[in-house]
Amino acid sequence: MKVYFIGAGAGDPDLLTIKGMKVLEKAEVVIYAGSLVNPAILDYAPQAEVYNSATMNLEEVLTTIEKAVKAEKIVARVHTGDPSLYGAIQEQIDYLKKQGIEYEIIPGVSSFLAAAAAMEREFTLPSVAQSLIITRLEGRTPVPARESLEKLAQHQTSMAIFLSVHMIGDVVERLSKAYPISTPIAVVQKASWSDQRIVKGTLENIAAKVKEAEIKKTAMILVGEFLDSDYDKSKLYDKNFSHEFRKAEN
Repeated sequence: MKVYFIGAGAGDPDLLTIKGMKVLEKAEVVIYAGSLVNPAILDYAPQAEVYNSATMNLEEVLTTIEKAVKAEKIVARVHTGDPSLYGAIQEQIDYLKKQGIEYEIIPGVSSFLAAAAAMEREFTLPSVAQSLIITRLEGRTPVPARESLEKLAQHQTSMAIFLSVHMIGDVVERLSKAYPISTPIAVVQKASWSDQRIVKGTLENIAAKVKEAEIKKTAMILVGEFLDSDYDKSKLYDKNFSHEFRKAEN
């Protein structure tokens, strides 16, 4: 039997991929990250034994997987967003490899993508930004010194900051060492959920706005001129620009 690591998406059950849904429909054991995954996802697996990994340690998760595989059951290990981002899947994968257990990873829609959709903005606007930095502040999990927010901010490009809204004051202080204080910034709480909330501002006032809104967790911080800026139109659809599939009109 195979173990499937599934990205459940940012929150809206409809953002689960078709491939992920098909696996859940046949899964006999589901282990899901209950602290973040929308429980409505479990509706796709009404026949499965369900375990909430929020209440389990790594050894318990791996033991549950091993027992299910030995019993020839299909296992769905469901993570929030996309499992490659802050999903702690590598340690699980490495263990399964050592045990000779077959697995597959099914990507999902990350919250940074759902947050951009909520803001109706493009991270990579021509003449504004062509790069996106995904990062977080250190918490119980440290961040390498070379990846400090101050150093990353020196690029002044689009940035998505995970797991840090409870330290919004610290975030602003660090970003302000490189970004202008007028730089637009937004906090999207529970992007794509039915109770999604958005707080917009600049580095100058966002901390006060977030505290007033009492947002302390489950939120994405987006920062950069892409949020509110003039930009050049894309060459991709420019009638005066030729490429492999289209000739310029002039």
